Parts: sequence; C-alpha cells; structure tokens
Amino acid sequence: MPSFRPLAAALFALALIGAPGAASAQKFSDEQRSQIESIIKEYLVSHPEVLEEASEELSKRQANAAAEKHQAAIKDNADAIFNSPRSVVLGNKSGDVTFVEFFDYNCGYCKRAMADMLELMKEDSKLKVVLKEFPVLGPGSVEAAQVAIAVRMQDPSGKKYLDFHQKLMGGRGQADKARALAAAKDAGLDMARLDKDMQSPEVRSTIEESFKLAESMGMNGTPSYVIGKQVVVGAVGLDTLRQKVALARCGKEQC
Repeated sequence: MPSFRPLAAALFALALIGAPGAASAQKFSDEQRSQIESIIKEYLVSHPEVLEEASEELSKRQANAAAEKHQAAIKDNADAIFNSPRSVVLGNKSGDVTFVEFFDYNCGYCKRAMADMLELMKEDSKLKVVLKEFPVLGPGSVEAAQVAIAVRMQDPSGKKYLDFHQKLMGGRGQADKARALAAAKDAGLDMARLDKDMQSPEVRSTIEESFKLAESMGMNGTPSYVIGKQVVVGAVGLDTLRQKVALARCGKEQC
C-alpha cells in the first residue's frame, strides 16, 4: 500500500498558498508552487488507485447522506406514506411490513415491476402493499391516474382496483383517459359513479399528496418504493425487493 505522507504534505502546503491570514513564511514562490503541484501529479500518476479510493469514499458518504435524508423524511411523513386513506391498500392490511410503491401507468419499468409486486404478495402473506399514483410522464399519465383514483374511491376492498390496475398497466400503447375508462369498464366498475367521482376534489388532493411525499424523499422517477425505513428508486428486481422486505422485517437481508 503506498504511503500517503508525500501527498498529504504537498496538499497541506498547497492549501496554505494564498490562504487568508497566512503568515508570510507560509507563502510560496511560483517555483515552489510548481514543485508542489508536480509532487501531487507525480504521486497520483504513480498511484491512480488513490483516485479510485477517493471516489469510493465520496460515493459512500453521499449514499449515507441520502439514506439519512430518506429516513428523516419517512419519519416526518410516516402516517401519510403508510396509512393515508388516499392510497390503495392490497395484501395483508395488518401486515408486519408495508411495501409502498409510487408508480405511473406510462412507465415501462413500472409495467415490468408489477410482476415483482404481485409475486411478493403471493409469497408473503404478512406483506401490506400500498400503491400511490405518481403521474410524472405527461397528460396521459395524469388522466389515467384520475380514473384510477376514482376506481379506488368506488372500491375500498381493492379487489376491482387490482383487476383494473393489471388491465391498464398490462395493456399496450399510451395510457390515457380512454384506455383507463375501458379498463375500468372491463373490471366491472359503475361507470356513472366513476364519472362523478372523477370530478371530486379528492382526485386532485390524492395526486398532490403523492407529489408532496415524493418531493420530501427526493423521488423524481418511477417506480420508487418505501419499504420500512428505506427508499428504493428504480425497477431493482424481485430479489432485491425481497431483500429490502427482509431487512425491514428482521434487520437482515434474509430472515
């Protein structure tokens, strides 16, 4: 392992150059400054692994800072994240771990991630699943979310909603109001009531709540998850989601 002393000494000396309030003895000539810079360059060229180590340490610190921010945001908004009456609740409503997904009906990754969510529900009888409309991909997504919220308002059990959700998420083409209404009709919803509920202030309030929560946790894409005290961004796959659920349940990636 290389000695860091020459580099550390050079960096310290360079830091003193022109420092406010530095004593005159700590000022360097152009020639001395050039020599110090040469030492630093030579050291980094001879030991490029130092740059890799520095990059890894920076990434680690950034990840830790992000995790701390996420945990604080989850703590401050726990009730709205896990227990909001504006969310769809599936699976075990008294489950020991809550799996929250923010999604968009026009998100290709969300379409693939739906299979992961369904598999988790199937294999884990203690899992509570919460779905939050997060339409970030344009007007069609907003329209689809508005219909979906009206479906949720009509179906507190979540059974018809899940059928609707699978039909719309699994369908081809751009999701919009027309496609969402067709999926709702196929799922057996009361279309007259659906049209009425879509005009309710509840629809706008639900979408606003999701955006506010996502912003507080630094989410800007879909799918994004909250699992226990963890924020997970992206379609990370079934195995990783299993690990996050286990970590929330028993403090390790496998219980």
